[in-house]
Amino acid sequence: MSNTITSPVYVVQDNIDTDQIIPAQYLTLVPTIAEEYEKLGSYAMIGLPDDAYPTKFIPAGEMKTPYKIVIAGRNFGCGSSREHAPIAMGAAGVEAVVADSFARIFFRNCVATGELYPYDANERLCAKIKTGDVATLDFDADTLTVNGTTYSLKPLGEVRPVIDAGGIFNYARKSGMIPAHS
Repeated sequence: MSNTITSPVYVVQDNIDTDQIIPAQYLTLVPTIAEEYEKLGSYAMIGLPDDAYPTKFIPAGEMKTPYKIVIAGRNFGCGSSREHAPIAMGAAGVEAVVADSFARIFFRNCVATGELYPYDANERLCAKIKTGDVATLDFDADTLTVNGTTYSLKPLGEVRPVIDAGGIFNYARKSGMIPAHS
């Protein structure tokens, strides 16, 4: 994996819950089936209210988002414990979420699935950055640079190699904790 991502960002505020990330009616899609995984991604963030978020996360007629980085406020991913939430975002093309804080189960699902890098911000970035601003996320320096300003992020620490490996099961296989294949 490259050590930086440069992408326009999508900015959301506090308490974005799993119903806004992927509404319940799409939970019948099975992420392990390739075309259903892609379809799941096409519905990512579809539950956001239009009045608060006039810019669509997935442009009309598209299956993927142009935003590889999401900037969020406090308690991102709250609500139900559905693993579909980080999977849908990953399927849509998101690689990282930088938030003031995460709901614990969402953070754990990011690590378990290997879909997203959940970065904790050290300051309220959702108040300083706008949707469409281009940012560079540096995984080695743990920084986000936007509009010429570099913000430090809390290091991912021991969750990074698990996400790099593609989730907890792939990590366990690669590190020899479980056999590769029986």
